[in-house]
Amino acid sequence: MFRKILVANRGEIACRVIATARRLGVRTVAVFSDADAHARHVLAADEAVRVGGAPARDSYLQWQRIIDAAKATGAQAIHPGYGFLSENEDFARACADAGLVFIGPPPAAIAAMGSKSAAKALMEKAGVPLVPGYHGQDNDPALLAREAARIGYPVLIKASAGGGGKGMRRVERAEDFATALASCQREAKASFGDDHVLVERYVTRPRHIEIQVFGDSHGHVIHLCERDCSVQRRHQKVLEESPAPGLSPRRRAEMGAAAVAAAKAVGYVGAGTVEFVAEELDDGDIRAYFMEMNTRLQVEHPVTEAVTGLDLVEWQLRIAVGEPLPLAQEQVAMRGHAIEARICAENPDNHFLPATGTLEVARWPAHVAFARHDTLPRVDSGVGEGDAITPYYDSMIAKLIVWGESRAQALARLDAALRDTHIVGPATNVAFLRRVVASHAFATADLDTALIEREHAALFDAPPLAPELAAAGVAAHVLADETALEGADPWSRRDGWRLHGGARRRLSLELGGQPLPVVLERLHDGATVLSIGEQRWTFAARTLGEARHEVRLEGGGGDRRTVLTVHASPERYAVFADEGSALVAEFDPLAHAGDHAGEGGRLTAPMPGKVITFHVQAGDDVKRGQALAVMEAMKMEHTLFAPRDGRVLEVLYAAGDQVAEGGELLKLSEP
Repeated sequence: MFRKILVANRGEIACRVIATARRLGVRTVAVFSDADAHARHVLAADEAVRVGGAPARDSYLQWQRIIDAAKATGAQAIHPGYGFLSENEDFARACADAGLVFIGPPPAAIAAMGSKSAAKALMEKAGVPLVPGYHGQDNDPALLAREAARIGYPVLIKASAGGGGKGMRRVERAEDFATALASCQREAKASFGDDHVLVERYVTRPRHIEIQVFGDSHGHVIHLCERDCSVQRRHQKVLEESPAPGLSPRRRAEMGAAAVAAAKAVGYVGAGTVEFVAEELDDGDIRAYFMEMNTRLQVEHPVTEAVTGLDLVEWQLRIAVGEPLPLAQEQVAMRGHAIEARICAENPDNHFLPATGTLEVARWPAHVAFARHDTLPRVDSGVGEGDAITPYYDSMIAKLIVWGESRAQALARLDAALRDTHIVGPATNVAFLRRVVASHAFATADLDTALIEREHAALFDAPPLAPELAAAGVAAHVLADETALEGADPWSRRDGWRLHGGARRRLSLELGGQPLPVVLERLHDGATVLSIGEQRWTFAARTLGEARHEVRLEGGGGDRRTVLTVHASPERYAVFADEGSALVAEFDPLAHAGDHAGEGGRLTAPMPGKVITFHVQAGDDVKRGQALAVMEAMKMEHTLFAPRDGRVLEVLYAAGDQVAEGGELLKLSEP
C-alpha cells in the first residue's frame, strides 16, 4: 500500500478519500485555493499545500502545481476525486512522467471514453445500442442545425467532453437551436476547455441508469450492479438509488455485461461508470442505450457502497498499487436498498438559482456517520457550521445517504433524516427534497428525468409551515430567552405577570414576505393566548434544551402538541417542525423605512458571478419575461429575465465583468 498520497480535489470528495486513507494507515496531502485555506479537507489531511487563487482555473486546475506539491511532500500517488482533473488525460500522463501513480484509469482509456462522441463511435463498432443522433467531429453550427432537423425535435445538445449536466440543453424548436448551441459551447469551454458537442434525439420519458465498473491491471473487469439517477434538475442529479426500481434480473445482467465489455474494450483500470439512457417499452420491459462512460469515481458512489458493503475508495487504492480485484463477479452481492440525496445551496422555487453565504446552522440527524462507507445514515460533506458557500465552486453542501431492507423503508428513513437536517444561512433544497421523496411519482418509482417537471404542482411554491406553528416557535424561543435572564428577585420576572389585569405584547413578524401580526396576551389567571389576526389559541411552551421547545396550542378546533426547533439570528428565526420549516423575519417598520425605495427601475444580480453576455442594449424596449442577460455562477450559466415591460436606460456592466450579489446590472424605465 502507498505510504502517502495527495488528493487533488476539495470539499466532500477530498474528505471522503482522506477518511479511507487514514483507516488504511496512508498519510495524505491536501491542496487548497485561497478560498479554501481553512476548509475541512485541509484540516483533515496530514499536510496541505496552497496551489493558487480562489477560481478553480487558478488553483485546482493548475496540474503542474499539484504535481510539484506531490513531489515536494513525498507523495507517491495522486487521487483526483471527481471533477476538476479527474478525467484529464494530459494530467494522468504528466503524473506518470513525474514518477507518480495516477489513481485512476490509463490515459488511453480516459481519451477513449472521455469524449462522448469518440466513446459512442467505439460502442457503435462494438454493437452496443446508441440513441439516434449525430456524433461526428464537424461542429459547424449550420451542419448541427441540419442534423437536429434530421433527427427530429426535441433534441439534446451535449458537450462531448462534459459531465455533471454542464454544457447540456434540451431544445424543443428549430428556432431555439442556435441560442442553445452557443450557450452549451460557452459552458463546455469554461468547464472542460473543449466546446465540441454532439446532438441526439431526446428520449421521451428517459431514465438514467448507470453501472459501476472496476478493472485491475491484471485484465479483470467486473461490475458492482447499477444505480438509478433519474431524478434530475438542469440535467444534474438530485436523488440516486440502488438498485434501480423495476429493473429485471435479466436486464440487469445484460446491462452489466455491456458495461464490462465497454470497459474491457479500452483496457480499463480503476473505478468507472458506464451510463445508459433507458426507456420503458409497452410491455413494461426497459430498453437501454449507451450514453457515456465517466472515467472516475462518481458523486453517487455511496449508494453502491451501502448495498454492497464495499469501500470503493479502498478498491481504488488497492488497484492503483497493483493488487488484483478483491472479488470476482459471482462474489458481488447486493443487500437492501440505498438512496442518496444531494443537499445544495440553491433556491428550488427560483429555478434552482445557486445561493451563497455562511452556514449559520448545520445540524445533522442523530447517530449520523461522516464519510464512512460502513455506517448509515451517512453524511459526506466538506463544510460545517461557520463555513461559507462561495460562488467559486459547485453548490453542493452535503450528500445524505440512507439504507433500508426495502425501498419503502429507505424512503421512510430518508424523509426522517431530511426532517432532522437543519441548515440556516443560504437557501437550500432540503424542504424540496422532502417533497420529492413524498411525491406519488417517486414513492411509486414512476421515474424519469422529467419527474420534477411532471410533479411541478406538488413540488414548487409549497406553503411554508403553518403560521400558528411558526409564530408559536418564535414565541417559545423569545419567552425562553427572557426566562433565562430572570434572577431570584421577583421584580426580575419577565413573564408578563401583573397585579391587576393582563398584559399584551406584539411581535412584528413576516412569513414568506407577508406580515404575520402576532399578539401574546398574558391573562390574569396566568394563561397565555397567542393571536394571529382574529384567530386565537391558548399557548403553552416548555424548553427541552438545544433550541427545542415543546409547544401546545389549543383552539382552532383542536388541541395540538408538537416539538419545534428554533435557531435565532439577528432579525430572523428558523423554525423546524415535523411538517416542515419556515424562516420568520422580525420586522421593525421604522428601522427598514425606505429600504426598497427606487428599486422599481433596477435589474440586479441574484448571486455573485461573471457576466457572460447581454441580449439588450440601451434604448431597447423589452417585455416581461424576455431574456436580458446571462451570468455564470457555480460553474453554470443562468439567464436573467425582465421583471416587467420597459425600456433599457443604461447597461452598467460588460461581458466578462464580475458582479457582486445585488449588483445593479441595468436600469429599466417604467413601461
